[in-house]
Parts: sequence; C-alpha cells; structure tokens
Amino acid sequence: MNLILVAFGLVALLVGGDLLVRGAVGVARRFGVSPLVIGLTLVGFGTSAPELVTSLSAALAGAPAIALGNVVGSNIANILLILALAALIRPVSAQMAGLPREAAWVGGSALGLAVLAVAGQISFVAGIGHLALLGVYLWGAFRSSAVPAHDVDIPTDPLPKAAMFLVVGLALTIGGAIALVDGATGIARAYGVPEAVIGLTLVAVGTSLPELATTVMAARRGQSDVALGNILGSGIFNILGILGTTALFAKLPIESSLLPDIGVMLATTAVLIGLLFWRRAISRVSGLVFLLLYAVYMAWLSQTF
Repeated sequence: MNLILVAFGLVALLVGGDLLVRGAVGVARRFGVSPLVIGLTLVGFGTSAPELVTSLSAALAGAPAIALGNVVGSNIANILLILALAALIRPVSAQMAGLPREAAWVGGSALGLAVLAVAGQISFVAGIGHLALLGVYLWGAFRSSAVPAHDVDIPTDPLPKAAMFLVVGLALTIGGAIALVDGATGIARAYGVPEAVIGLTLVAVGTSLPELATTVMAARRGQSDVALGNILGSGIFNILGILGTTALFAKLPIESSLLPDIGVMLATTAVLIGLLFWRRAISRVSGLVFLLLYAVYMAWLSQTF
C-alpha cells in the first residue's frame, strides 16, 4: 500500500503541477497580467507548488525531517540533476541581464538556511522573516527593468478551461503530496530508513518533476533564460517561501544529520554561481560533471542508513 501511495503521489504531482502552471498562466493572461509577473510567480514559483504542499503536509504530520529534506534535496537536485539534464540537451547560456541580482538572492537564501541550521531550528519568527524577504525579492523583481520579461510557451486556453485546469491541478497537487508523504513515511518506518533520507531523495526528486519538465522544455527550445531562471527562482522560493510558510504552522527542528546535506546544498549553489559568472554558461561538459556529482551524492546517502 505504501508503494501504491508513493506511485500515485508522484504521478499526481507531475500531472497536477503541469495543470496548475498551465491553468494559472491561462487565467493570468486572460486578466492581462504581464509576462514578467507570470514568469516570476506562476511559472517559477508554480513549479514549486508540490514542494510547498508536500513540506507543509509532512510538517503537520509530525515528520519535519521530510519537510526540510524535501527543500534541501530539491535545491540540490534542481542544480545537479535538472539543470544538468537541460545542459546536456543544449548548453544553457547565462546572459540574462538580472543574473547578479538573482544569484545574490539564491546564494543568500542558501547561506541563511545554513546559519539557521547551526542554530538548530526554523522558528515561527524566522518563518515570518523568510516570507518578508520573499516579499522584498518579488517587489524588487517587479520594479527592476533589468529582469527579462520572458514568457514560457504554454498554450493560452479559454478562461473556463484555464480555471478548470487550475482547480484540478491544485487538487491533484495537494492529493499527490499527501499520498507521497504518507507512503514515503510508511516505507521509511518499515525499513528503518531515516525520514530525512527519504525527504532528500524520493520526495525531493518527485516534487521536482515540474521543474524538470519546464526546464528541459525551455532548454530544447533554446530559452536559456527561462531554463536558468526557473532553477534560480525555484531555489529562492523553496527556502524563503516553502520553509517560511511551513514554519508558521509547525516548528522545524533541524536534525544534526541534515547538516552535511545543507553543506552540500550550499557548496552546490556556490559552484553554480561561480560557474555562471566565470564561464557565462552551463556547457554539456559541466552538465555531465553535475550528473556525476549527483550520482556520487546519492551513493553517499545510501551509505547513511
């Protein structure tokens, strides 16, 4: 039954995430919302909706390690797995005008989480601070003319159809997240696998499927800014938005076993930022190296239980 729940949850998250983004974009377009706002919020953050619902469900279900592991593991997978696959399809150029600003925010968010990890928990007050910083980020992004107003090639549906996609996508995302958390928690407890490891691997990769679909689609069409912007935007939202929101409803103690993984996330983010400014692109060779590093990381995790 746990395996069935996990399988259903992964499929529901993939389908629901796609419908949620498509429906949200369709509704926004019909109401005249600009492509910039759509790209920064509904596409970049919309693909992180599964992580939000999954982390919140896990925390409320008494499994904060899955919630934290999901965010940390998703940020690692976004760079070493998803961006790597996109680069193998077509090198990802880093010529976006707003790159310094986006890089500063994604790096600062990762560093802030590392500081909280040393403190031992993400409190209610810290959650409010996270959401306040997210508000500052969005306000600055909307005001900055340096941020490119790229749009993602998502079909423009009639308003009733877009609204239906939005509602069905949200329902599937919520239902899939609950099923995935229940199934993953059951597997962890049945086989003695730490919940943090399940969150870092199965749950993290599963909830990152919308980012995978969007980023690979953008790479195939040569939209490097969309592919890279989706990864950077998701990284910012995962930490500031997801952990901030989750901390409002449940305390998030950070287990010492997660500290090495947070270190990996911080190092991975630093390498990505350095590569973007040094080479101004993620080449196929870099993508292959990222994939190998992710395989090493997965092998290392398998030795922790």
